Amino acid sequence: MNARSHYDVVIIGAGMAGLAAGIRLAHFGRQVCIFERHNAVGGLNGFYSRDGRRYDVGLHALTNYVPPGVKGTPLTKLLRQLRIDRDEFALRGQLGSRIAFGPGAADLRFTNDFQVLEAEVARAFPAQIDGFRALVAAVRAHDEVSLDAAPASAREVVRRHLTDPLLEDMLFCPVMFYGSPTERDMDFSQFVILFKALFLEGFARPAEGVRRILRVLLAKYREAGGERRMKCGVRRIVLREGRAAGVELDDGAVITADHVLSSVGAPETEALLSAGGLPTPRPTEPGRLSFVETITVLDRAPAALGWSGDTIVFFSEGRNFDYACPVAPVDVRSGVICFPNNFAYDAGEALAEGWFRVTSLARPEDWMAWPEPEYRARKQEWFGAVQASARRFLPAVPNAELAAATVATDMFTPRTITRFTGHQRGAVYGSGVKHRRGLTAAPNVYLCGTDQGFLGIVGAMLSGISMANHHILQRG
Repeated sequence: MNARSHYDVVIIGAGMAGLAAGIRLAHFGRQVCIFERHNAVGGLNGFYSRDGRRYDVGLHALTNYVPPGVKGTPLTKLLRQLRIDRDEFALRGQLGSRIAFGPGAADLRFTNDFQVLEAEVARAFPAQIDGFRALVAAVRAHDEVSLDAAPASAREVVRRHLTDPLLEDMLFCPVMFYGSPTERDMDFSQFVILFKALFLEGFARPAEGVRRILRVLLAKYREAGGERRMKCGVRRIVLREGRAAGVELDDGAVITADHVLSSVGAPETEALLSAGGLPTPRPTEPGRLSFVETITVLDRAPAALGWSGDTIVFFSEGRNFDYACPVAPVDVRSGVICFPNNFAYDAGEALAEGWFRVTSLARPEDWMAWPEPEYRARKQEWFGAVQASARRFLPAVPNAELAAATVATDMFTPRTITRFTGHQRGAVYGSGVKHRRGLTAAPNVYLCGTDQGFLGIVGAMLSGISMANHHILQRG
């Protein structure tokens, strides 16, 4: 345990945003320490081990991928700001993904080449292609990272250009599943961030998964002189005359600091301030949306079962996509299928096992309330239902063949998410209210990460960088 008791900056949470902020601050000579309650870094984009096997959580794919040489994009900006060579992340692009609505509604394929999606829209929705191109032009022109952007309904903006509700929902399905904290609609700036990240840029993944990204971030942080304390949670933010004077840890120790940067979410940070004696006049409501994810480990690549063409599939069983907290414990009508094997890996990089992951919306209250025996039984019950629903959108594989190929399974739920990240209600994308400027009730306590408003792995890192730059480095 490091004996230092004062830092220029204390960072709460060792997720992507906290690590990126720490690297940026340490590069400029700030004495910075990250405090993490759990024993692993990554937060909502980490990994865990079970029976000798490592499972990613959060990472289906890193979004915002662009090939080498493309400048001015979120990925290239964060690599420059964190002084990371892009080869260090060892990113491999997707083979191709799909939006599938059924039965018989429509399929749209897309890749890291945006022209593929444009051609698919022209094929499936010929009467909408001019409106789609106008929408894309509006997306390209919008300044989604402005800290002063006025909120606007994404649905209303999209409907100025598109008149077919099916195409509208097919575009919203991936965007919402990959970052929307609100039900049925979202802020247009959030829509633009995700539309660009998914469609105008694209998907990629290191062969090692999220562990590769985290290993690079930790190495950069250590090299820059940053410190971190694991299994060392923050109980409250210590206040003096309305300002943060430091933090009190779970063991009662007090660490003083000039600034506190919190990556654990707005409601969670407000609770830490309230525990220190500074309640927020209008507290941020916890997010309503959470998920379950089933993970199936196979003794062969998914391609050997006929699942070779898709990297990620976003699906909905009907023409109308309903992105909302379900009334049942899980809503199996829609979801996301991911095959981590189906990326364009280099020779010799093929994954040792096959992976089949399915994500669906879940109702947090049910998963939080069940006693442990019922919780375990319900996990088993819903695992089968989620997997069966997703398989309707894939080439058919007999149940017996899939069972014979399965070597391990696991499933995480809103209860798991809350336990290992501290996010209230298991809200993966945080609150529906975003604090674009990262401000809190205390003038030297700032938010970064999900509730600041940037989304995805790249977005989380950029949030940490931008808040470190804006509130600490630019102000000295």
